Amino acid sequence: MHFVTMEIQDKIKIGLTDEAQRYVLDLDRAYKELGDGGPWPSSLLEGIEQGEPFIDSVSRLRDAVFMQRDSESYFYPMEEVRLLAPIPRPHKNIFCVGKNYRDHVLEMGNEGDIPEHIMIFTKAPTSVIGPGAFIDSHEALTAQLDYEGELAIVIGKHGKGISIENALDHVFGYTIVNDVTARDLQKQHKQFFLGKSLDGSCPMGPAIVHKSFIDDPQSLIVETKVNEEVRQHASTELMMFSIPEIISTLSKGMTLEPGDIIATGTPSGVGKGFVPPRFLKKGDVVEVSVEKVGSLRNVVV
Repeated sequence: MHFVTMEIQDKIKIGLTDEAQRYVLDLDRAYKELGDGGPWPSSLLEGIEQGEPFIDSVSRLRDAVFMQRDSESYFYPMEEVRLLAPIPRPHKNIFCVGKNYRDHVLEMGNEGDIPEHIMIFTKAPTSVIGPGAFIDSHEALTAQLDYEGELAIVIGKHGKGISIENALDHVFGYTIVNDVTARDLQKQHKQFFLGKSLDGSCPMGPAIVHKSFIDDPQSLIVETKVNEEVRQHASTELMMFSIPEIISTLSKGMTLEPGDIIATGTPSGVGKGFVPPRFLKKGDVVEVSVEKVGSLRNVVV
């Protein structure tokens, strides 16, 4: 299941799209006309919080739609809707893993920078934008705006002290994050938060793919293109800290909650890693793709 949050006719709705993202099933309309009277969320975030009952409801609605003679009327062509970030306003900061691909560590420094323990920083919820939205260049603040394509985890149920063995049980699904970064602010302030949290610096989407559709999240290709040029291309199997390790470490003294988002780190090929650096500029088209998840495209303005 590929869940989206969409805007159509001035209404925000929960949708379900196919893997190729050609059309969107209007789940809200399907529930209104074909639902069984059970609880229905007002947002995708609320659906994630409902857990398995939400997935069961969606499965029944999808089956009910296909049994209708006019089933086509429940679907919109993708070009008729505006996709938002799947969770347009997260409850919390987005958790991010730094330095999780060895080659990225080396392009930014040297062997001595390879972390012994997982490095975690966060991005403000106000940084989130959706697919197709514009990335603000923030020219008055930064001259070193960079991209970082990443697979992101969406947590599906509460957990604290989660074991590595049980970590994937707490996942709802996966999405894409572009961890846009102002490198000069990052260096100036000696920490990551300000350089990572500019408005519009967290493009997310286009969908959250339920975990049942991803056999092995540790074997997905992450690719970033800038103006159609491939800049990043690597498998998630190259992560130094695996997805179960990340979840387990975060939960050791902190409760993870449904809807929490964890960006798992970026592979080599970021703009700062080139000689000379190749930072983003106005008009650049950035497209991050993750195998089985989709493609996230944004333009810098």
